Amino acid sequence: MIDNNALFKIGYGLYVLAVREGEKDNACIVNVAQQITSDPLQLMLCVNKMNLTHDMLLRTARFNLCALSEEATMKPFQHFGFQSGRNVNKFAECENPPRAENGIIYLPKFINSFISGQVNRAIDMKTHTMFIANVMESRVLTDVPSITYAYYQEHIKPKNAAPAKTGKRKWVCEVCGYEYEGESLPDDFICPLCKHGKSDFREVV
Repeated sequence: MIDNNALFKIGYGLYVLAVREGEKDNACIVNVAQQITSDPLQLMLCVNKMNLTHDMLLRTARFNLCALSEEATMKPFQHFGFQSGRNVNKFAECENPPRAENGIIYLPKFINSFISGQVNRAIDMKTHTMFIANVMESRVLTDVPSITYAYYQEHIKPKNAAPAKTGKRKWVCEVCGYEYEGESLPDDFICPLCKHGKSDFREVV
């Protein structure tokens, strides 16, 4: 089943990308997803290479993209983003979780819609991979608005960190709140928690 209204929930915001390989489910936070064609119905998403979900998606080519809603708390960011590179069961707390037609979990709360996709092309973008996928199923679950970056920064993300100690500079990750101190933030720095790069860090002054 495809509900075209679900496609209006993507294009901005933050999402949980869920995949399944064998009996194992995994997920991570992504922030780039966009419908690119209507016939065939296709979308594009970018995934950081430095997490297990990326590698599983390369192998399985199937996924669910869950749009986080304004009902979300920091919990899904801590759970999925912070553990994006760890070999753990991301859905251990879910008893009999709902699954889409493709057999992959979609979140029972914190989201307003989900889209199931089948990857037909993967493009290497250095730190990320761009996946082009056909939409196989889409559902709207609630009418709660999707989270935008502005909403996340204002209502969900950790408050601003304190300035760095004298002689050092400090940067904070806009996605998960991780703090880095030093003389400079390296160009190739990757957040050890959420796996986002330098562009998602802001200097604390």
